[in-house]
Amino acid sequence: MLQVFNRIPFWQKVLAGFALGAIVGVLFGEQATALKPLGDLFIGAIKMLVAPLVFCAIVVSITSLGSQTNLKRLSFKTLGMFMLTGTAASFIGLTIGSVIDMGGTLELATSEVRERDIPGFAQVLLNMIPVNPFASLAEGKVLQIIVFAALIGIAINAVGEKAEPLKKTIEAGAEVMFQLTRMVLKLTPIGVFGLMAWVIGKYGLTTLLPLGKFIIAIYIAALIHIIFVYGGLIKFVAKVSPLKFFRKAMPAQLVAFTTASSFGTLPVSTKCSESMGVSKRYSAFVLPLGATMNMDGCGGIYPAIAAIFIAQIYGIPLDMSDYMLIAITATVASVGTAGVPGSAMVMLTVTLGAVGLPLEGIAFIAAIDRVIDMIRTATNVTGDMMTAVVVGKSEGQFDQAQFDSDENRVEHQAA
Repeated sequence: MLQVFNRIPFWQKVLAGFALGAIVGVLFGEQATALKPLGDLFIGAIKMLVAPLVFCAIVVSITSLGSQTNLKRLSFKTLGMFMLTGTAASFIGLTIGSVIDMGGTLELATSEVRERDIPGFAQVLLNMIPVNPFASLAEGKVLQIIVFAALIGIAINAVGEKAEPLKKTIEAGAEVMFQLTRMVLKLTPIGVFGLMAWVIGKYGLTTLLPLGKFIIAIYIAALIHIIFVYGGLIKFVAKVSPLKFFRKAMPAQLVAFTTASSFGTLPVSTKCSESMGVSKRYSAFVLPLGATMNMDGCGGIYPAIAAIFIAQIYGIPLDMSDYMLIAITATVASVGTAGVPGSAMVMLTVTLGAVGLPLEGIAFIAAIDRVIDMIRTATNVTGDMMTAVVVGKSEGQFDQAQFDSDENRVEHQAA
């Protein structure tokens, strides 16, 4: 029986927890609220992960760029492109999330929301500096942890060989945190079951209605980002045809959409990039790096819209400072933790924590995560291939004639 259970895909387990929780909430009504501690256990375990996970993952992501002179420019150009498109993704997500009323008239009550003294923009920037890094880690101040971790990573690269022991220690710590994350995420079906039973038992089935609008908002934002941001960079920076790019990228996009796995799509995205004229040398560098660090769908669009959605269903107003915090946190943190299993949930936890929104809202989104993950992954993989073309062309790693060639002839030559 246990072997059969283990063979069930994770997303199906989460969906089953969601459905069972809703059924229990309907059948038992107010009595189902007694199951809330199951959800609280899951939320508490996620909170436990965030500070050490973000710190270790971001240090490792910075040090992975290395300090070799011949890689510096290519690495930072690639990382800069990731950050640029990640920022654009965050603002697109914020715009679409603000325009579409996903929460409708539904408003849930929560006791978990912190009282927030909203600072001005200048104060937000000042608050990013960790006066006491250990206090920041203990209190879970995510932006300060990100800044401190980035500075540590830069310093390790600058020191070089003498800092190797610290680098290896943090890398080992990151691997331990990744494994702990895998362990905690196995609790997701149980946590979703408990939270949904509590929500439905207390508020009724009307709590489920906004989910359709949330899914639509994610897909609209992702398509806008793919067509206009990626297409625009291909057209105006690389100065090649966006139509040819999307046509040659389509096989990888379809595999990414159906498998919801950036790493699983790597063989296809590598083949597509080479058919576009990107050199094998640069494809072998940028695509695995992108599958680890470039997550516009998971780290830009998704947490931005999800944060607004959760704020709407809990009736919590957001102002411009909140939107800036969401954009900064989602963009910067996604580069560091994108390679983490369940990174989208980790990113959402980080973003919600940064603006003081209730983490219980994760239960709604986790149940439909598979549907959302398909377009998220397609967005991520398209961004990796776009970066390969744009940066590759600027660094002489791009063959224009190969890009302009007919796909059928390329396939024939490859055979």
